[in-house]
Amino acid sequence: MYCRARFGPRLASMSTASFSSSVCSRVSSPIASQSSASSSVSFWNQKYRSLSFSSSLWSLRCSAPRWSRGVDWRSPGRLRAQARISGPVMERFRRRIATIASEHPFKGVVTSLPKPGGGEFGKFYSLPALNDPRIDRLPYSIRILLESAIRNCDNFQVTKNDVEKIIDWENTSPKQVEIPFKPARVLLQDFTGVPAVVDLASMRDAMKNLGNDPKKINPLVPVDLVIDHSVQVDVARSENAVQSNMELEFQRNRERFAFLKWGSSAFHNMLVVPPGSGIVHQVNLEYLGRVVFNTDGVLYPDSVVGTDSHTTMIDGLGVAGWGVGGIEAEAAMLGQPMSMVLPGVVGFKLSGKLSNGVTATDLVLTVTQMLRKHGVVGKFVEFYGEGMAELSLADRATIANMSPEYGATMGFFPVDHVTLQYLKLTGRSDETVSMIEAYLRANKMFVDYKEQPQQERAYSSYLQLDLAEVEPCVSGPKRPHDRVPLKEMKADWHACLDNNIGFKGFAVPKEEQNKVAKFTFHGLPAELKHGSVVIAAITSCTNTSNPSVMLGAALVAKKACELGLEVKPWIKTSLAPGSGVVTKYLLQSGLQKYLNQQGFNIVGYGCTTCIGNSGELDESVASAISENDIIAAAVLSGNRNFEGRVHPLTRANYLASPPLVVAYALAGTVGIDFEKEPIGTGKDGKSVYFKDIWPSNEEIAQVVQSSVLPDMFKSTYEAITKGNHMWNLLSVPASTLYSWDPNSTYIHEPPYFKNMTVEPPGAHGVKDAYCLLNFGDSITTDHISPAGSIHKDSPAAKYLLERGVDHKDFNSYGSRRGNDEVMARGTFANIRIVNKLLKGEVGPKTIHVPTGEKLYVYDAAMRYKAAGHDTIVLAGAEYGSGSSRDWAAKGPMLLGVKAVIAKSFERIHRSNLVGMGIIPLCFQPGEDADTLALIGHERYSIDLPSKISEIRPGQDVIVTTDTGKSFACTVRFDTEVELAYFDHGGILQFVIRNLNQE
Repeated sequence: MYCRARFGPRLASMSTASFSSSVCSRVSSPIASQSSASSSVSFWNQKYRSLSFSSSLWSLRCSAPRWSRGVDWRSPGRLRAQARISGPVMERFRRRIATIASEHPFKGVVTSLPKPGGGEFGKFYSLPALNDPRIDRLPYSIRILLESAIRNCDNFQVTKNDVEKIIDWENTSPKQVEIPFKPARVLLQDFTGVPAVVDLASMRDAMKNLGNDPKKINPLVPVDLVIDHSVQVDVARSENAVQSNMELEFQRNRERFAFLKWGSSAFHNMLVVPPGSGIVHQVNLEYLGRVVFNTDGVLYPDSVVGTDSHTTMIDGLGVAGWGVGGIEAEAAMLGQPMSMVLPGVVGFKLSGKLSNGVTATDLVLTVTQMLRKHGVVGKFVEFYGEGMAELSLADRATIANMSPEYGATMGFFPVDHVTLQYLKLTGRSDETVSMIEAYLRANKMFVDYKEQPQQERAYSSYLQLDLAEVEPCVSGPKRPHDRVPLKEMKADWHACLDNNIGFKGFAVPKEEQNKVAKFTFHGLPAELKHGSVVIAAITSCTNTSNPSVMLGAALVAKKACELGLEVKPWIKTSLAPGSGVVTKYLLQSGLQKYLNQQGFNIVGYGCTTCIGNSGELDESVASAISENDIIAAAVLSGNRNFEGRVHPLTRANYLASPPLVVAYALAGTVGIDFEKEPIGTGKDGKSVYFKDIWPSNEEIAQVVQSSVLPDMFKSTYEAITKGNHMWNLLSVPASTLYSWDPNSTYIHEPPYFKNMTVEPPGAHGVKDAYCLLNFGDSITTDHISPAGSIHKDSPAAKYLLERGVDHKDFNSYGSRRGNDEVMARGTFANIRIVNKLLKGEVGPKTIHVPTGEKLYVYDAAMRYKAAGHDTIVLAGAEYGSGSSRDWAAKGPMLLGVKAVIAKSFERIHRSNLVGMGIIPLCFQPGEDADTLALIGHERYSIDLPSKISEIRPGQDVIVTTDTGKSFACTVRFDTEVELAYFDHGGILQFVIRNLNQE
C-alpha cells in the first residue's frame, strides 16, 4: 500500500483477477496464512520509487487480549494490484511477479514448540533453524526485527533481501539501509489519541467525498488507547482530591471523552481504557504487554509503537517498543508497514550493585547523561552484564522509559529470569509464563545469566557502568540530561543564579540573589526566595511504576512525621500513581497516611505535573512570584523539565526520585546542601538532617517484599475496562461517520483533506519564502506546540473568548488537540521560547519582516499566508527534541511553514515533519545560520526538483537568498517511502489515495 495505482495503459497482459489467482495460491500453507501482521501487503521497489502495488493477501491474526470480550481481531482484506510505472520499470515489475514463490519463503524454518507435559504450545519461525552463525552475534533487539521480517516475508512488503540485510546487521547497519517493520500493535494516550481519532474520522469523510467506502478507514492492528493525560491537579492536599479532580476532568473533557467513546465503537480493533485507570505506560507494563503472542498456534514476539515517546518503558519488559509520531502511528493502524533505517546498537554493560541510599532514579539520570554524551540518536541501546541481576524489572523500566531523554529509539532489556518473575507478580498465568520462556529460549531470545560463559554479541559501540559508582543526583534546572550530584546541588544552584541566561543560567544580579518576598498565605505569614520550592510532585510514568522508590518516598514521609517535620502549607504537593496497584501497596504497607500528613495526598491516576497539568498555584503564591520576579522551583519525579512545561511560574524545574521530592518539599528550597545543612527543626527542638529521614535499601526491600502482592495486580486489572460511573453515563451515537459540531471548541474537522483530489500534488521546492522564526539549539516540541495552560493574552485565548469560553474553562492545549483552530493558534506559543528575530526578548512573538511589526507568531503567519507568501524556520541542533508531538508538525504546516532548516533534528519530529509535507533540511557540518551570517530577514528559495523521481534520500540541494547568499543543505528524506509521502503531500493523503484505489 505504498503508492497510488496509476498504470499509464493498464497491464493488458495481466488482469486483476488473474494476478489475484497467481498470488493467492501461495497462501495454501496454514502457517503462511497466519504469519502476516497486516492485512495490507505491498511491494516497494527501492530503485524505482514509482513502482508500487497493494494487495490484501492474508488475514490479520493477532492475539485476542484478555480484555477483548470476544472481539475477533482478524480483518480479511481484498486484493488489488496497483502500480505507477513506466517503460523499463514495466519489465522489472513483470519479472518480480514471475518470481514470487507459491509458498512462504521461510516455510522450512517453521518449528513446533512442545509443552513440558506433552502436546505443543504452537509453531514458530525458528532463528536457529536458519543455521547462520551470524545470528548468534546479533543483539537481542535486532533478533526481534529479524524474526518479524522472516515471519512476514512475502517478497512484497518484506523481501528475502530485507531478511538478509538484518542477518548481516554487522555490515549493513553502518550503511543506513532501509528495512520494513510490522509492529504487532499500536498504543495511544488521549492527548495524542484524540487527534489520531479526529484524523481517522476526517479520513472517513475524505473517502466518502472521493466516492468510496468510508469503512475502509479502520485500524487493521489492535489499538489500545489509555485516557491518562487529562487529569489536572486542581485540588491537592485533600482526602477528596481524586474525586474532585476527576469531576473537574469530566466537566472539562466530556466532549473529548464522548468522542473517544464513539471511536471505540465506530472503529474496529480499538480499545479505550477509561480515565482514572492509570498512566498508559504503566498499564502497558503491568497488563497490556504480552511479551510473546500466541495467535492461532503461531508464536512470535510482542512489539508495539506508540504515540507517546515514553512507549519505550515497555522495553524494560523485553518487548520491543518505541515512540512514533501520531501521523506515522495512524498509517501503521491502517496497515502501512513501518519503514525504518536498520539501527546501530550500543551495548551498555552493567556491573556491580547500587550503593545504599541510591535509587533507580539516580541511576537513570546517570545513564541519561552518559548516553547523551556518547551519542545514541536513532540507535538502539541494549543493556547486558552481571549487574542486570541486581536490577528489578521496575528499575529496568525506569531506565527504558527515559530513552527519549538520552535520544535512543529504544533502551532494551532482553527477557531473563527477572522478567519472568515480574510477569508472575503482575498476574500473568503460570502457563503463559512457561510458554514465554520456552519460546524465547528455543528462538535464542532469552538471556540466562546463570549460564557461563555468556555468548558474546556484537554491538556498534560499547559503554559500561559500575552500579556502585552511581550517586544520588537530580537533573535541572531546565533539561533532563543536566545531571547534578546531590552533594553539589547548592553550589550548582548558586552558579545558575550567576550564569548568563541559558540552560544553566538565570542571570540574577548579585544584589538580588538573597531577596525575600514576604506574603500572607491563608492568614499565615509566608516567604519565598530564589530557589524556593512551590511545587513538589510525585508523578509521571518513569517512577510511579517502581515500588522501591514509591515506598521509599513513603518511608521518608514517615520518618519526617515521627521527627516532627512538616512541609510548608504553601508548597503544592501531590501524588499521582501510575495505577491503582500503587494505592493498594501503599495502603497495605500502612505508609499512605504519612504521605497524606505531608500533603502528598493522591490527586488522580494519570500523567499530571510532568506534562504541565500541575493546576494553578494559590493566588497569593503566584502573586508573590510574579510581583517580586522570584525564580521559583518545582521538584518532580518526572522525565521532562523543559522550560514552561511544568508550570509557567516555575522557571527552575528539577527531576528527582520520589524520596528526594519529599525531602526537597520538607527543606522548602533547592538551594540546600543536604550533607551539611539541616532540613528543619524537629519537635524536640533539634536539627534534623537528610540522613535522619533517608531509609536504607534494606528497609525499602522489606516493605516491598511484604506489601507488593500479585492479587493487587489481578484485582486492579480485572476491573480496568469496566470504567467508572461518569464514563459509563456518557451516551454516544452508533454511526460510521462523525457528526462534526461547528460550534465545538474541542473537536473540529481538520482542513488537511479539504478539496483533496485523486491525483497527488507532487514534489515542490520553496520560492522566496520569509523566515517566520530563527531559533538556536534545543527547541523542543514543548516550545513548538505547548501542552500546558493557554495564556490569557494569546491568539488561542482570543479565539476561545470570542466563542464564549470563560478563562477558567480554557483547559490546556493538550486537551484541545482535537481542534485545529486552537492548536494552530497555539503553535510556537510557549511563553519561554527564544526567537533570534526578537533580539533577546523571550516570548511567543516574531517580526513580520515586510513591515517590521512585532506580532504573535500566529498573526504573523496569517499575514504571510494572506499575502501568498511561504515561510520557513531556521533552527540549531536537536530541533524537535522532547515528546513525540504530532501537533509540532501539524501546527507549522497550518501556519504555512514549507521547510525547516536546522543543524539536526530529533528522530520522531523529523519524521512528523515529512508526514505533514514539510521539508526538513540540515545545514552542512560546521555550518548554521550564525556561521552563514543569516539573520532571518532574507527571503529563501530551495531548489528541490519538481519530479519525485529526481530526488534521492539524503541528497544535497542549494538554498539561495535574495541577498545573494547561497549554501548547500542535506534534504532529510531518509527513505524512499518518505519520498512517496512527500509526493502525496503527507502520509495520510498517501494512505487515502491508496485505499481509494482498492
